Amino acid sequence: MEKLIIHGGKCLNGTVKISGAKNSVLPILASSLLSSDQIIIGNVPHLQDVTTTISLLTEMGAHSSIDEKMRVTIDSSSIRNFFAPYEMVKTMRASILVLGPLLAHYGEAKVSLPGGCAIGSRPVNLHLEGLKSMGAKINVEEGYIIAKAKKLKGTTINLSISSVTGTENLMMAATLAEGKTIINNAAKEPEVVDLANCLRLMGADISGDGTSSITINGVSNLSGCSYNVLPDRIETGTYLVAATITGGNVTLKNTKPETLKTIIRKLEDVGAEVETTEDTIKISSDKENLRSVDLETSPYPKFPTDMQAQFITLNSVSKGRSRVTESVFENRFMHVQELVRMGADIDVKGNKATIKGVKKLVGANVMATDLRASASLILAGLVADGKTIVDRIYHIDRGYECIEEKLTQLGAVIKRVPQ
Repeated sequence: MEKLIIHGGKCLNGTVKISGAKNSVLPILASSLLSSDQIIIGNVPHLQDVTTTISLLTEMGAHSSIDEKMRVTIDSSSIRNFFAPYEMVKTMRASILVLGPLLAHYGEAKVSLPGGCAIGSRPVNLHLEGLKSMGAKINVEEGYIIAKAKKLKGTTINLSISSVTGTENLMMAATLAEGKTIINNAAKEPEVVDLANCLRLMGADISGDGTSSITINGVSNLSGCSYNVLPDRIETGTYLVAATITGGNVTLKNTKPETLKTIIRKLEDVGAEVETTEDTIKISSDKENLRSVDLETSPYPKFPTDMQAQFITLNSVSKGRSRVTESVFENRFMHVQELVRMGADIDVKGNKATIKGVKKLVGANVMATDLRASASLILAGLVADGKTIVDRIYHIDRGYECIEEKLTQLGAVIKRVPQ
């Protein structure tokens, strides 16, 4: 177990390179199960969830390698084991993404019900009901999903919730199904489009990704490909908030501003100055004149739930009173009690948090409860007076590559130490 020690009050300045998107690379790694050819994936972030997914594929029999540029090669031609055990997937919600590809390509799968951050109910029933409608026989026994299908059949699937992983799992399964599949109320997130782009390179017939209705015409087989994962918009957003909250001047490289329009608009409302090119964002602010902003989380292209915690920290030290409404997950305010211990003035009632900006936060010992909560506490530590110690940082390593190193190169005083 490790922790981060942060000495706050430093203004962040300089340039930082954004890593590949965690929420893209995990489904793209899973998509390698759809082909017997090699898949080469570039711009892969060095994250715990990536390591876990590669280990899971290897456990199934795939061969994998990683070069010095973090390009991952997966060869699934030798897979003979269609089992994803609890021990391998208990920390990672995205492990469910192997279910659709295994079922579509090999006709069977036994996958543990997944784990991950305890931020609320994220039921897998959408995945299971969709696969059942495609002809799969599915039972849940002793914590495992046991699925079989001689050949999946195309159908129309109407998702009750616009689920990202549900859309991705069913889209992957449909690529090798017989006939046409239409997914209605599909998730529109850039990571879904990224997966679709990779699948098309493999030979899939997919259209409508990025809209609420995706059409997939099944093909007989998929080939290998080489594909670079898109930049991580949530990592980008987190560093944009870090620059804003500390009154810094930071340039972010290897990013994709068009996927962050809602976040950038909110930061401009706070008082930050933002300039963009096709793949860079430059941001600066005067931390003494930040204005708090109201926001409500919703599926893309609206404000992302994965940036809610970071903006609550930002609002905590901005002028005025603000309200943040969490409309995606019902248990995603666990960071609030830790911020209050640092001097934040936040009141939570149901799915709404009311924040009154304070002049300063004070360093304290705090505990991370999930991935994005970890980021919000690090941001608080960057701006707080004195020393902040963030415990249980294994959460942060699931979604942020070398966060203390990147912040250090921007001028933060932060180090990782053993517990």
